[in-house]
Amino acid sequence: MSRTVRENLAADVSALIGEFEHHLAAQRGLAPHTVRGYVGDATSLLEHLNHLGSRCLAKLDLVSLRSWLANLRNDDASPATLARRIAGARVFTAWLHIRGQLSHDPALLLRGPKLAQRLPEVLRPDQASQVLRAAELPAGSCNSKDIDPAALRDAAMLELLYATGIRVSELCGLNLTSIDNDRRLLRVIGKGNKERSVPFGIPAQHALDIYLRAGRPALLGASGDAASRAAVPLRTDASVALLLGVRGARVDPRTVRRVVHAALARVPGTPDLAPHGLRHSMATHILEGGADLRSVQELLGHASLATSQLYTHVSVERLRTAFKQAHPRA
Repeated sequence: MSRTVRENLAADVSALIGEFEHHLAAQRGLAPHTVRGYVGDATSLLEHLNHLGSRCLAKLDLVSLRSWLANLRNDDASPATLARRIAGARVFTAWLHIRGQLSHDPALLLRGPKLAQRLPEVLRPDQASQVLRAAELPAGSCNSKDIDPAALRDAAMLELLYATGIRVSELCGLNLTSIDNDRRLLRVIGKGNKERSVPFGIPAQHALDIYLRAGRPALLGASGDAASRAAVPLRTDASVALLLGVRGARVDPRTVRRVVHAALARVPGTPDLAPHGLRHSMATHILEGGADLRSVQELLGHASLATSQLYTHVSVERLRTAFKQAHPRA
């Protein structure tokens, strides 16, 4: 919370921010970055209310909300930023209303900017195959002492991302117990601490087996190096984590992003996508292969079917492009 809010708002209102943060993290189980965003929005809103000369939450109404958004717009906030801020404000005011801090929820009538729906960029199936083949190691090479264990991890990581469409946070959170190798299933903990099972194919299983046999033991052994421990303390959950970093700790999202960018760069002509681009690609490809939308929703862990419907638009656009290129009377 900013110093202005701490110094100028009443103590009970300042404490309310802490309670709101606890509600988001402990009761709703939101991801840390989501919690930070919503707490930042609530703090910004209360700070604006204070600047308007109101230290009472009862003064938080639709007019003050619109005034807050107008200030953000004057500071050149993008439509996407405004939409995200409105989402945070709605969560905060709804929580205040439920607690009895507000007689009604003023954000229910708050309208944000309309955002143009931008279709996600995805790999073609042949491009995805090329990227994964480029990450593969030659047959039998996994037994060589010269093979970098991180390369084995990277190959498994890429295969899992494309095979399952899981989020980066979900990938990094996988444990050894998350794998059901007999049924080729991953037990994934997604948003809101919800658990789902996601299947993966034979290539991903093969890459995972090689990593677990030759890559992970070497990476876990790196945690015993004194210099490594001094540079980066070993996380207590490294012994159970599936994917490890080069110093023996659980792999972090930045490493995953770096690996994905490097893998795509090795194949000429592929777009430079973040790991989420592999998620988009997987969803698009299985829809094009005949999967139904409800199954895609379950695989990706979407709370709403409307979120999954985005990928039908991607597929339609591809069909439209193919039609224009191939049909003599297009």
